[in-house]
Amino acid sequence: MGEHDHDSAREPFDRGTLHATKMMEQLAQIGDEKIQALGAKALELGLEASDSVEDRRITTFVRGGQPAFAGINTFLKSPYCEDVNDVDKYDVAFVGAPFDMGTTYRPGTRFGPQAVRRISALYDGYSLDLGVDIIEELEMCDIGDIFVIPSNIEKTFDQIDKAVAHIYSKGVFPVIVGGDHSVSYPNIRGIAKHLDGNLGIIHFDRHIDIQEKDMDERMHTTHFFHATNIPNVKPENLVQIAIGGWYGSRPGLTVARERETTVITIGDIEDMGIEKAVEIALEVAWKDCSAVFLSFDIDSVDIGFTPGTGSPEPGGLLPREALKAVRMIAKEGICGMDLVEISPPYDVSDMTAQLGCRVIMDVLGTLVAEGHLGKRKGTKK
Repeated sequence: MGEHDHDSAREPFDRGTLHATKMMEQLAQIGDEKIQALGAKALELGLEASDSVEDRRITTFVRGGQPAFAGINTFLKSPYCEDVNDVDKYDVAFVGAPFDMGTTYRPGTRFGPQAVRRISALYDGYSLDLGVDIIEELEMCDIGDIFVIPSNIEKTFDQIDKAVAHIYSKGVFPVIVGGDHSVSYPNIRGIAKHLDGNLGIIHFDRHIDIQEKDMDERMHTTHFFHATNIPNVKPENLVQIAIGGWYGSRPGLTVARERETTVITIGDIEDMGIEKAVEIALEVAWKDCSAVFLSFDIDSVDIGFTPGTGSPEPGGLLPREALKAVRMIAKEGICGMDLVEISPPYDVSDMTAQLGCRVIMDVLGTLVAEGHLGKRKGTKK
C-alpha cells in the first residue's frame, strides 16, 4: 500500500470549513479606516522618523500602539479622556478604582488598574477567535482613576458611586478595574440609580462575599449583602459562580440561604459543565430584570494561573472555562462590568493582570460581535 493510499476514500478537504478562513473574510468586512486614521494622527503629532527608517509609518516620538513596551499607559493605548465631561463621545470607558483598604488578607490591589493598563499594551485589539477588532470597531477611552480616600471606605464608596454613575448616565459602558472587591457595591449602586427596572448580577469568585460585616466594618467580603439591599437589585437575581474552598464561605452561606440567592460551586461546574452553569446563571440573573452586571474576581480562576491576588484559593476555574463563561454572558448583553482583586506585588510575569485584561477584551469583543456595542450595534436581535 502506498504512503497516501489511505486518503483515497476521504472527502476532499475544504479550507472554507476552518474558523480562520471564515475570520479572514470577516476581517475584510471590518476594514482598517480607524487604524489608518490613528496612524496618520501619530505622524502628525510625533514627527516623521529619521531618514534611515524605511517604514515611514514610524514616528520619532511614540504616539501609537508600537512599540508595545513604550508610550504612556492607557488601556489598549486608547485615548485618555482628560475632560470627564467628554466621556459621552465614547462607547466604552475604562476606569480604575485603586482601593484596597477593604482587604482582609494580602494588600496591593490598589496597583491593579495600572497593571492591567501596562499589560494591555501587548495586544493590538484584534481577535481571531471572535472575528472582531475592538480598536477599529469601538470608540473606547481611558478616563483615568477615581480619587479614592485610602483611609475611609465610606467616602471612597461615595466617590466610586459618583464616578460610575457619571459614566453610565452618559450612555457609556463602564469597565471598572479595582481594587479589592468592596468596590463592587458602589459600582452597582452607581448604575442601579440610573436604571429603569431591576438589575441582575453575575458574580465570579471563590468566596461568597455576602456577609453583612467583617471585623465590624464593610469589607471586600460584604459587598453583595449591601448591593442586594438596593431597592432595584434583588437577591433572587444574584448568581455567584465558582464558590468553594476552605476560606470565607461560612458567614456568607447563612445570608445566601436566608436571601435565597443562587450559588454555583466549582463542584457544580465539574458535574454539569461550564456551559450549563452559565445557562442557569443567565436565567436567574435576567428574570424580571432590565439589565445584568458582571463582577469578575480574578481569584475565581485557579491560583496556579492567578498568583497575583489577595485571597488565593486553589481549585478554581481554568482560564479557558472563565473566558468561555464571560463570552456566553456578554453574548446576551450586560450594562457594565468590574474586574477586581488583581494584586501586582504577588503576580508572576504579569500573568494575573494579563488574564484580567483578556477577560475585559473577551467581554468587549463579544458585545461588539453580538451587536450590543460599537459599529455593529443593533445589527443582531
